[in-house]
Amino acid sequence: MFGEAKRSESSVRGWQDGGMSTNRKSRHSSFRHSSLHRFSAIAAAVVLSSIVGACSGDDASSTSVAETVASTDVATTVPTTDAAVPETEAPMAAIDQIVAPEATTVTDLLALDRPAIIAHAGGDFDWPHSTMYAFTQAALNGADVLEMDVMLSSDGVLMVQHDNTVDRLTNNTGLVSSYTAAELEAMDNAYWFSGGVWSDHELADDAYIYRGIRTGDQPAPEGFNDDDFRMVTFEEVSLAFPNHVLDVEIKIPESATGEVDLVSAKAAAKELARLIKETGREKSIVVVSFSDEIMTEFRNAIPDVATSPGQDSLVNWYLAGGALDSRDVIMQAPPVYEGVEVLTQETFDRAHAENRAVWVWMNDSAQETTEFYNKLVALGADGLLISSPTKAPEPSNAS
Repeated sequence: MFGEAKRSESSVRGWQDGGMSTNRKSRHSSFRHSSLHRFSAIAAAVVLSSIVGACSGDDASSTSVAETVASTDVATTVPTTDAAVPETEAPMAAIDQIVAPEATTVTDLLALDRPAIIAHAGGDFDWPHSTMYAFTQAALNGADVLEMDVMLSSDGVLMVQHDNTVDRLTNNTGLVSSYTAAELEAMDNAYWFSGGVWSDHELADDAYIYRGIRTGDQPAPEGFNDDDFRMVTFEEVSLAFPNHVLDVEIKIPESATGEVDLVSAKAAAKELARLIKETGREKSIVVVSFSDEIMTEFRNAIPDVATSPGQDSLVNWYLAGGALDSRDVIMQAPPVYEGVEVLTQETFDRAHAENRAVWVWMNDSAQETTEFYNKLVALGADGLLISSPTKAPEPSNAS
């Protein structure tokens, strides 16, 4: 999302002071292209207004053996032995194998001398969208940041969910807001995952490789369990990955009549602010929403959190040179939208001059390649919001 949101003290000021590391600035200058591409203010206005916001084993017991052997003629008691049968150790849970990333706060991210790797929905080309399985795999594969979207269930629980309905990811239908958290958690969030695409419901059944793990119809991969393939709450993810920065978009759902539900989105903003405080996330989260109104609601609820600009603020910045909120330290945009180049060198230069980072999100499946990621790095991207963390360019947090 063009307006979306995301270490040595001597080389970088904290995001609260608007700082950007000097090593990152020098990296950008070495990558810059000589030719600059611009598009008209009218085209930019149309494009930007369209794209901004596109945006959780059994242990075998040791035993002492005391056997009594009986025969029909002689009863012989075998002496008790203290030797214990060795325990069979359960496999270590995959999430327990995660090591802390290089950058554990937003300030740390802004000081990296390489692009941050942001796993979109946990890396939804590689693993099932927005599941604990995906977030865990992304962290194990070196992602710096875990990206997710949030909205409320019918009983007011903040769920990690991108779509307005459950149709695309599960074998259920209907608005997310029409289900309780317990009902949403019971669904198979990996039902339609096939890998390498955002979603395809037209494949043969055996293409959906994780289907049925949630419901116990097939075993989970080693180190995981069926709960890792369900829809999760924001609180669960926040607590499960305490060392990873989170990139969270507050979604604006639609009501049952198809109208934009700002009331629900505002309630979600307040609930997110409450949970950030409760889980101690103030310095390790970036928050964004398509709506400036929702961002205002969020900032009023919790002032000291890094954010990204909403649509109107970003368009005003881009076309009229308007000022952004000091907390808007990271901007996000796609490389191209409807044939128009969105991220020009001028855009990168201006953002960097204002000590703002630029993260690039992919809006075409053909962009989800190592080669294309590297192209963006060369252009000067500070972060790559990608669906395939296994294809992330080197160096990354995994190297």
